[in-house]
Amino acid sequence: AARTQIQTTYKTQIDQANARRQAIANELNPLVDAYQKAAAAPGATEASLRPQAQAIQAKEQAGNAELQRLTAPAQRAQAYALEQISAKLPDAVNGAVRAKSVSLLLRPNAALFANPTADITSAITAELDRAVPTVGITPPANWQPGQQGAAPAASAPAPTAPAKQPSGR
Repeated sequence: AARTQIQTTYKTQIDQANARRQAIANELNPLVDAYQKAAAAPGATEASLRPQAQAIQAKEQAGNAELQRLTAPAQRAQAYALEQISAKLPDAVNGAVRAKSVSLLLRPNAALFANPTADITSAITAELDRAVPTVGITPPANWQPGQQGAAPAASAPAPTAPAKQPSGR
C-alpha cells in the first residue's frame, strides 16, 4: 500500500526522473560509442583516451547527481515506510512462528533444500499486514533513515516496543 501511495504521491518526480534518465542515456551513448571506436583504433593509448573517458565519467556523475536529487523525496518516503514496517518484523516473525508451530526458521538463501510447504513467508506477511496495516509516507522533519526514536507521522501507528535484539546463535 505504501509503495502505491508513494508512486501516486511522487508521480511527477518519478516521471521526471525516468525521462531525465532516458535523456542522460541518449547523451552518453554517442560519447561511449566514440570512446569505443577511439579505443579500437590503431595507436590508441590510455593517455589519448583519458580525456574522453573523463568527459563520459563527469557527465555520468552529473546525471546521477541530478537523478538522485529528483528521486530523493520518493526514496526518503520509501525508506521511512520500510523502517516502520521493519520495526514490526520481529513481532510478525514471532507471531507466524507461533501460529505455524515452527521450531526452526532459516533464511531461504541459508537452506540447501526446503520443501515449499514449509515456507511461512505468506504467514509472516499476513502478520505484518495485521500489525502494520498502513504506514505513513511523510517522514517527520529532520528524519534520516536508520534514525532511532524519530517521531512517526500522524497517520502512522506509534511503535509500542523497541525491536528485540537477537539472542544466542
